[in-house]
Amino acid sequence: MAKPKFENGTKQKHNFGIPVSGFVSPPWQETVGTYITGREALDDVDMLAIRTEERWGRDRLRLLVDAGLREKFDRQRYLLNQAMWHGDLQDVLREADRMLRAYRALDRAADAAGADTLAPEVWEGVTPDGTVVAIVRNDMDLRLVAAQGRHVEIYTMDEIARLLAAYPALAAAKASFPGAQVTRVSGPPRDPLQAVPDSKAPIDDTMPF
Repeated sequence: MAKPKFENGTKQKHNFGIPVSGFVSPPWQETVGTYITGREALDDVDMLAIRTEERWGRDRLRLLVDAGLREKFDRQRYLLNQAMWHGDLQDVLREADRMLRAYRALDRAADAAGADTLAPEVWEGVTPDGTVVAIVRNDMDLRLVAAQGRHVEIYTMDEIARLLAAYPALAAAKASFPGAQVTRVSGPPRDPLQAVPDSKAPIDDTMPF
């Protein structure tokens, strides 16, 4: 029987007949020191992304700017992903810094265009399949949801209460374990990076920001 292979065509490694992972850490993770330094830079990007989503909504900001700026932003996201998957520490630090500048550039552009920020009465989240979920208090607040080209599923608090009543096991789990967390059918426009595999494919723009 043929030995299993990885997606890149290499054979699955074995140790005494037991399959073992062939994953190779990217260079920036090869030492504890470089990993910590790189992770700190990526944490800055993650925190800014969270603050941005709290202000504009999930996956909404890139849809509020013109196509040229949106393309530069998506290219920078690609470059950051490549640095995380394959780069050394300097690659990660460089692309993380550019990603911070990219977020700030979009934030300024959306402000300059007079775009509406996310209403405080609307709480947004995203499901594992990418669907954006908006939660509002009542029917009167439905008008405050800003889809902006996104596919958004909207729920009022009464609807959530009825859902919980329909799934008593879920409600019971939350009651039994206080603080427990229950862990994208997206419509157009689609995130272009969803179709980009983890690869070393080159990109024709090396410094969009």
